Amino acid sequence: MPTSSLLATTASPAAAGMSATALQRIDDHLQRRYLDSGRFAGTQVLVYRRGAIVHHQVAGFADLERRVPMKPDTLFRIYSMTKPLTSVAFMMLVEEGRVALDEPVAKYIPQWANLGVFQAGITAPFLTRPPVRPMQIVDLLRHTSGLTYGFQNRSNVDAAYRDKKIGEIEKSGTMQSMIDDLASIPLEFSPGEAWNYSVSTDVVGYLVEKISGQPFDQFLQQRIFDPLGMHDTGFHVPAAKAHRLAACYAADGKGGMTLQDDPTTSSFLEPPSFISGGGGLVSTAADYLVFCRALLNRGELGGVRLIAPKTLKLMTANHLPGGRDLTEMSRSMFSEATNAGVGFGLGFAVTMDPAKTLLPGSPGEYYWGGAASTAFWIDPAEELITIFMTQLLPSSQYPVRRELRTLVYSAITDSNL
Repeated sequence: MPTSSLLATTASPAAAGMSATALQRIDDHLQRRYLDSGRFAGTQVLVYRRGAIVHHQVAGFADLERRVPMKPDTLFRIYSMTKPLTSVAFMMLVEEGRVALDEPVAKYIPQWANLGVFQAGITAPFLTRPPVRPMQIVDLLRHTSGLTYGFQNRSNVDAAYRDKKIGEIEKSGTMQSMIDDLASIPLEFSPGEAWNYSVSTDVVGYLVEKISGQPFDQFLQQRIFDPLGMHDTGFHVPAAKAHRLAACYAADGKGGMTLQDDPTTSSFLEPPSFISGGGGLVSTAADYLVFCRALLNRGELGGVRLIAPKTLKLMTANHLPGGRDLTEMSRSMFSEATNAGVGFGLGFAVTMDPAKTLLPGSPGEYYWGGAASTAFWIDPAEELITIFMTQLLPSSQYPVRRELRTLVYSAITDSNL
């Protein structure tokens, strides 16, 4: 299904049980609070309900310095919104019987067989203890592996990641060098004992490559992007599309921003050495909506089935041990979800109890976001998808995601619940 035909699939808000007046508040809010104030250069919002796009906002600039306007086909660094795609790719292999969720990771990465858990030490070699149990593949998908991200700046293990440049936003090395480096660094905790946002999904991408026998980027291209017509999604921007890449900015801590990645010199203009399943993709709002539509439609779109309905149901269940939520299990200084009442599935955060989140929503909705403040969520109960695109690091700078949830849900006039 070509992206252009998807964008042509629109309906009036009233026909989809939503208020046009309330949806306009999204545009007004983003303009007033973020664009006019200079907090964001540009924004794009897609709201899809009951089979059609009911709202599409495109405002501001893709490149503020050159006064290039934001457009529907602007290309964005989606960073950790790569993770759901990687997770779906892995579950395709599970469906084919080529791997199982309860298998030890060391079966596929033998050099990790003796990974210990950090006990003490400032630099390597650290004092470690054996884990209570081996790391399983499910631990990678739900971030209970004991791995971490160096940018969290929380522990000596984080510092060891930074020393080896593991898990940085602009990644160096290769997937194999990451795996080799991680073999020399202890785990933060014994697998399954806690939740910690980490390079786990990069490891999932490595496993897709190792188990399938196909380069990870080619696997995504042939099994997801090409079949769904996601022609603007990939690990770099080809020369013919370079003019569509947005600039990326960093918040300056004073309510403004500075240029972080110039689109004319960006590393995303060249194929990377590190194919990051945790954060390497560039995409458009329209392409990402195609992927989300396939998930909302129980794993299939336009005759293309990615995964079976039961597999998707498994992925979007809460897999945190004991049915706990992120506030009970998280050790992260940073993640793309912080609310009580939210669990974690196999690649997504999952809302369990909307009342605990203090936000409108539905049990069973699932979502994630990216480092440059992009975000999406899928609400099967309300037949709803929302996608938000901008380019500002870090994603924790402003509460725009929480605000969007309130604005979008307040526009529903005919609820399915």
